[in-house]
Amino acid sequence: MSEHRRKPPQPQGGGRASARRAAPPRPGRGAPAGRDVPTASHSGPYAQQPAQGSRADARRAAQRGSSGRGRGGAGSARGAGRPDKRLINYPRSDRDGWKRFVPSWKLVSGTALGFFAVIIAGTGIGIAMVSTPDPNKAAQAQNNVFYWADGSQMVATGGSMNRQIVPISSIPRSMRDAVIAAENESFETDKGVDPMGIARAVWNMGTGGSTQGGSTITQQYVKNTYLDSDQTLKRKVTELFIAIRLGVTEEKDTVLAGYLNTAYYGRDAYGIQAAARAYFGKDSQDLNPSECAFLAAVLKGPNLYNPDGGIGAAATPVLNEDRARKRWAWVLDREVEVGRMDPAERAKYTEFPARVESEQARGMTGQIGYLVDTAKAYVMKTKGITAEQMAMGGYRIKTTFDKPKVDAMTKAVEDIRAGLIDEKKRPETDTFVQFGAASVDVKTGALVALYGGPGWDKKYFSNNANTSGVPVGSTWKPYVLAAAMEYGTQNSNGKGISVDSKYQANDLTVINNRDGKPLRDSSGNPFRQKNESPTAFGYVTLNEAMEKSINVPFAQLVFDVGHDKVKNVAKSTGILEESINPNNDASFALGTSTPSAIRMADSYATFAASGMHREPYSVTAVEKNGEKLTGFEAPKDQRAMDNAVADNITKVLQNVVENGTGKKAKKLGRPAAGKTGTTDENKSAWFVGYTPELSTSVVLFRTDPNSAEKKLISMKGVGDIPSLHGGDIPAEIWTEYMGEALKGAPVKDFPEAEDIGVTADSAGAPSPTPAAPVTPSQSPSSLPPSSPPPSPTPSKGGRPCKPWELYCDPDTTRGTTDGGTNSGSTSGIIGGPSGSPSPSPSGRPGRPGGLTGGSTTTGSTQD
Repeated sequence: MSEHRRKPPQPQGGGRASARRAAPPRPGRGAPAGRDVPTASHSGPYAQQPAQGSRADARRAAQRGSSGRGRGGAGSARGAGRPDKRLINYPRSDRDGWKRFVPSWKLVSGTALGFFAVIIAGTGIGIAMVSTPDPNKAAQAQNNVFYWADGSQMVATGGSMNRQIVPISSIPRSMRDAVIAAENESFETDKGVDPMGIARAVWNMGTGGSTQGGSTITQQYVKNTYLDSDQTLKRKVTELFIAIRLGVTEEKDTVLAGYLNTAYYGRDAYGIQAAARAYFGKDSQDLNPSECAFLAAVLKGPNLYNPDGGIGAAATPVLNEDRARKRWAWVLDREVEVGRMDPAERAKYTEFPARVESEQARGMTGQIGYLVDTAKAYVMKTKGITAEQMAMGGYRIKTTFDKPKVDAMTKAVEDIRAGLIDEKKRPETDTFVQFGAASVDVKTGALVALYGGPGWDKKYFSNNANTSGVPVGSTWKPYVLAAAMEYGTQNSNGKGISVDSKYQANDLTVINNRDGKPLRDSSGNPFRQKNESPTAFGYVTLNEAMEKSINVPFAQLVFDVGHDKVKNVAKSTGILEESINPNNDASFALGTSTPSAIRMADSYATFAASGMHREPYSVTAVEKNGEKLTGFEAPKDQRAMDNAVADNITKVLQNVVENGTGKKAKKLGRPAAGKTGTTDENKSAWFVGYTPELSTSVVLFRTDPNSAEKKLISMKGVGDIPSLHGGDIPAEIWTEYMGEALKGAPVKDFPEAEDIGVTADSAGAPSPTPAAPVTPSQSPSSLPPSSPPPSPTPSKGGRPCKPWELYCDPDTTRGTTDGGTNSGSTSGIIGGPSGSPSPSPSGRPGRPGGLTGGSTTTGSTQD
């Protein structure tokens, strides 16, 4: 017994280890670590006890298996040993490597189901929380109240004009058909939303892109109830829920009536009844299919499709009417295409429907309509407010307009008009003459007065003070001279030049490009610039050229300076780039650009302010629902040019008033500077001038306001004046207004201009060019008008060929002298860009930049 207890019998075949090795393997990927494997035969009680070192052996076996079998052993040890107790098995514990991050189909399907459940639940909650829009509330608009600069009320406009909700029975079937065909063909069958349109809108706004309106009629109806809300993603989601609710709860006729009763049609008209009264003077139920198609076209966007015009350079009456006509015809054709109008019915409507005069003139007598229009445009641009939002009203707008100055400007224009224009006596010359004017405070840039036309109450809705398309003529020449004084010319070695620099001024002088080669006209001959008269001025100083407004010196100077530099100077003083003639030709220097009277007054104020520019503004404060809106502080001033350059321009323009073409302004009786401008055939006449306090521009032009093209017509013979110039009527209006506007104000002098620049004569000048700056003792010199130009002998062409004039042909004919409708003052090839080796052709007769080709070019200015 004792022996037996001391030494238990060993299993046959090598002991316990051998038994373990001989044991059959467990089914599966491997034996669990740390457990004994039963032996094949029992050896009493000891056979059931774990052997010493068995767990370590198991671990070593597992390691050997791992190293011998690769990933399989490790995976067996980890994956099959203990189940994962996480709610979501991700990353997956039963996979290795990158496979751990591949979700199972259960996880994918479960996540998708959960997401859709949340979306459906959220949509249901959202739909339940929103309310159906009230068309009566959406159609109610408040007044906009405008105030003079002194705080007194100017006018209250907008509000309760022709707003009435009508039932679907009062909306003709043709109106319903036109809107459905044009905007939402599937309206009668859809559920109120366009999923793809919504996705685009949400994506754009969520990523900071532009906002988009609803594409269906239902969505647009909902949008119309949120005109006062921010353009945000939150609002778009709210609109979506309301649209879905309406799509499943409301009758289609109810939704369509709601949309047509709340939509904005222009002319301050909300709703179909207001629009029918505003455009056609009838009730909505009496509209015919052509008129319905017109109103459906306007719904595309009243600012761009109302033929009266809208806000912005792209919304002129001409452009708007063109768009409206095309859209009107398209709507009618579209009705036929979708089966809502018979082709025979469509064939009846070939004439664009006639409209009644706008009722917006109500309360807008005299200049009030133009003042309100200008202030509204400024507010909308500053705050990004749409025309629809502005029409809803509720704004309190304090303007910069000074009532006494507005009255003074109106009186000055109307006094001159009454004494000048007689349409009954001279219908062929005195009809369609238009006046425009604007006045800006030099120190602030505030627009204090303007004259836009006879008045909205006189059925004239275009604002002549803010018109575009009227060339400014020789009032552009100061920019050319300022650029030469600022940047110098190719003859001054990079130094600014003096106004005592001499340039050839003879009529029909050949103009050279920057390479010294002649420009070519449309026939290939050297281009000869025309003056108003054939006077042989010879070489004159730039000061004298400005005084007498001689064209030839500035036509050459612009090439010596470079067109781009002149454009930069003009833009720095406030001239908008879109109004600048892009052509780098000779006529560019003579005023083929078309800034408005407001911009010209503001630009010249930069000279008066010694080179400091201030953007023009017309509003000083705005309140909405009692809350003051930001962004209406006076614009900050910016340095546009060196003060010495600006002051020297002022000195030159003072000479124009004292001794030159602007002599009529001397009657003002205080220091004044200004420039006259007249274009070919007297199609426009300008005077722009300033004192140290005010800068004012006056323009006359002639055009039929009811014509589609709005072409300029010659003013020759207007007021029984053979040739009307900027120094005539415009200068008289300017002087009368400025005298009244400055009555009682102390007389101020302009800053004294210091001598600057070097004398850099043009090539071929009769005297050497000094390199030293001009001294105060130097004075402008010129040949008497009757003296011939310095030359050996006159040529057949009216002037000799100089050695420096390449390709000069002494036998070339002079061309016309009647204002320049053909050769002489017009050319097809006027020169290339500044610094280019050769001019580039325009491809059509007449100098590039003219309004209607050769017959209306402003290449020849007359003052």
